[in-house]
Amino acid sequence: MGVSTLAPRLRLADLDSTNSPIPLGPLDGRYRKQAAPLVDFLSEPALNRARLHIEVEWVLHLAATSALPGITPMDDDAASFLRAIPARFGPAEIAELAEIERETVHDVKAVEYFLRRRLEMLNAPSYLCRPGISELIHFGATSEDINNLAYALVIRGAVEQVWLPAARGLRDDLARLAQATAGLPMLARTHGQPATPTTLGKELAVFAHRLSRQITRIENAEYLGKMSGATGTYGAHVLAAPDTPWPEVARTFVEGLGLVWNPLTTQIESHDWQAELFSAIVHLNRIAHNLATDCWSYISLGYFAQVRGQGSVGSSTMPHKVNPIRFENAEANLEISSALLDCLAATLTTSRLQRDLTDSTTQRNIGPALGHSLLALDNLRRGLAGVDPDPAAMARDLEANWEVLAEPIQSVMRAAAVAGVEGMDNPYERLKDLTRGRRVGAAQVREFVLELGLPGEAAERLTALTPASYTGLAQELVRDFLAVPT
Repeated sequence: MGVSTLAPRLRLADLDSTNSPIPLGPLDGRYRKQAAPLVDFLSEPALNRARLHIEVEWVLHLAATSALPGITPMDDDAASFLRAIPARFGPAEIAELAEIERETVHDVKAVEYFLRRRLEMLNAPSYLCRPGISELIHFGATSEDINNLAYALVIRGAVEQVWLPAARGLRDDLARLAQATAGLPMLARTHGQPATPTTLGKELAVFAHRLSRQITRIENAEYLGKMSGATGTYGAHVLAAPDTPWPEVARTFVEGLGLVWNPLTTQIESHDWQAELFSAIVHLNRIAHNLATDCWSYISLGYFAQVRGQGSVGSSTMPHKVNPIRFENAEANLEISSALLDCLAATLTTSRLQRDLTDSTTQRNIGPALGHSLLALDNLRRGLAGVDPDPAAMARDLEANWEVLAEPIQSVMRAAAVAGVEGMDNPYERLKDLTRGRRVGAAQVREFVLELGLPGEAAERLTALTPASYTGLAQELVRDFLAVPT
């Protein structure tokens, strides 16, 4: 028999159009809703809007500082007219700019021409109609002067207004769940083996605390910028206006945008701040990844029951199953995000001599990199919202593992030996003989304790101890050291 082939079919690529593109990636298709908030910052139109904003503010700054001979500060009408251009950047303007770029084959030059058109409009204020005013647009600037500042603004907006709220939301969800389960005893597992009991809340608090540290790092990130010309020397600026203090003009401009001025650069701003920021986000991603794998394991152990908000199909063939898809989805998307951000951080810190274009295409992937992280944070929050701790399952595991009390018994024996109590020799070895490779129950443990000859108060503490009550200061650690949102 011959190999079966598909019937002739439409080429989907032929159905694709600029107005209605067929998504190539999941962030523009299946997961569009979760990634959509980033569009306002990290899409191509958002970047172009930011470029327009930089070009407009540079014109206003040149006028305000009288940086060129004969230039005076703009009146309110002219300033309002210019600032309305990026503010009203909508579908028609996006299409117009795209048409210009098809002619220029240069994105920033297209932005410059777009602005020049606006100054030629009949309703432009009189100040902007003065001869030569349009030459203020892009004066002394290389494309990277505009791009580095535009990227700094859109990345800052995406992180501060979209990504950080999602990260804080996950941290806060965890902190609340940790507080609610601070006293819920749970068998710990080190190396996958039964170990000293803890509480569920304390283990969740560890993740909340770890996330908090990275969130603080990211909140304190610096966003740098430059405005110093083709190779960072202000060469063209100085020849055009030699009496103007150009580094000071650049510094006040960059800082006026809310950015940190970088005084020493090549043609490009060195992107070190981006590498630092992306590395910090990757660190948080990997903490969140660890949370996802632990939650998956708790579900597998039966410690978490997936009971709320589970109207979806768990398995296509096994009706009893509810798969931990939120945590698995988060795990995979965190890996994709971290790989992209690692690549960005590594690539952006290197530029041949005074400029190459490797950063240009690389930075266009910042949206997908943060998008996959945002999607993962959303899935983690939804996953946590859909599980309930199962105290009964945790209690059963604790009751089945009395051998974990070998640790406190041998520690009490050591303390007694230090205090001069006889018969406390070789505590570790004696507990190893009792517990290793075998299961022991409450009766065996208590019998062993009573035969030791410990002082009365120490013997009472140990005979009253159970795996469920052997949680140390777990509950107090959550209470004393975890900040819980109100």
